[in-house]
Amino acid sequence: MDHFLYRDGALFAEDVPVAEIAAQVGTPFYLYSTATLTRHFRLFDEALHGMPHMVCYAMKAASNQAILKTLADCGAGMDVVSGGEYARAIAAGVPGDKIVFSGVGKTEEEMRTALTHGIRQFNLESEPEMERLNRVAISMGVVAPVTVRVNPDVDAKTHAKIATGKSENKFGIPIARAREVYARIAQMKGLKAVGIDVHIGSQLVDLEPYRLAFQKVGELTDALRADGHDIQRLDLGGGLGIPYTRGNEAPPLPMDYGNLIRETLGDKGCEIEIEPGRLVAGNAGIMVSQVVYVKSGEGRDFLILDGAMNDLIRPAMYDAHHDIVPVVEPAAGVEYQPYDIVGPVCESGDTFAKQRMMPPLAEGDLVAFRSAGAYGAVMASEYNSRPLIPEVLVNGDQFAVIRARPTFDEMINRDTLPEWL
Repeated sequence: MDHFLYRDGALFAEDVPVAEIAAQVGTPFYLYSTATLTRHFRLFDEALHGMPHMVCYAMKAASNQAILKTLADCGAGMDVVSGGEYARAIAAGVPGDKIVFSGVGKTEEEMRTALTHGIRQFNLESEPEMERLNRVAISMGVVAPVTVRVNPDVDAKTHAKIATGKSENKFGIPIARAREVYARIAQMKGLKAVGIDVHIGSQLVDLEPYRLAFQKVGELTDALRADGHDIQRLDLGGGLGIPYTRGNEAPPLPMDYGNLIRETLGDKGCEIEIEPGRLVAGNAGIMVSQVVYVKSGEGRDFLILDGAMNDLIRPAMYDAHHDIVPVVEPAAGVEYQPYDIVGPVCESGDTFAKQRMMPPLAEGDLVAFRSAGAYGAVMASEYNSRPLIPEVLVNGDQFAVIRARPTFDEMINRDTLPEWL
């Protein structure tokens, strides 16, 4: 469910007409709904009701300060994967003891920063990382709380570029070696193992891979406790999918996910940590763009938009589908026709959809890319010297620009010329 609905023939974001925002902000832009963000976070929180738990938003999905503050005010913790994300979480008012630091390439500087300002735990991904964190913690006179991310060799049955739980993926330590690795941690003065971490991938639309992974985590919990380790937390990652195509996909609901966690791990007496990102932010955002030209080609027509692959790269990178809808609701009975929907970037890959059935559109018409709240703005670039597009947040009948579009001068002035020029 989201809060982008047609009302009297016009697309609204909560109680604000999208066309009104476009007139003030200019296109293209990202638009987020506070009501959708908070609703989706609370669905996860409610799904784990009755179990000790923390929902840590995976902020790589969308990391604008206004989004982070909105979720933090609901009680969310944060899952970060870089020093920059950690700094964003702290700036949004999230206390260090509610921040989980994931990621395969943590640097010494990032470790020191988190240990200085506070951290709930580091999710360790490799033995070299474990050794480095131990040295850093000892040099600072502190003990770092850690979990080990185990790779359960479970096929998440998702896109190859977002699968993380198979043996050939770069993430985590093989689960078969976990007892050996935890034994090493127990001998390290700078580390304290507080739990286990697992994350098998993104955009999962079937609970069975979770069941297989969670069962392995449960068995490992028992084995590590038998070895004398005090396993208090189980970090189960995120990855639950969203419906990118309305009416054709039915990903599991957060409540079903919560029930599976109870069924597989509820008897372990552990605090459950989950790290949803896409399901919280994905359907909470749209990208609004304007038709620049309608072009007739050999055997096909093109809608050329002012939005491009540098603004929303998912279709080019993953062949990802986004529903694209006109901001003015089509009249009943209007005849749809196929268009290739493309952007202005000088790449053939700058194609959002091929032969997509759409109502007739004209220059100046507005369209909205649904389900663009996750991995949209955060993956954008200034390729072709195109400015990063604005982000806008709606709350009821109010809206605010939460990241402005830079001017060409602002972009150019970030460059510096060497003295010989």
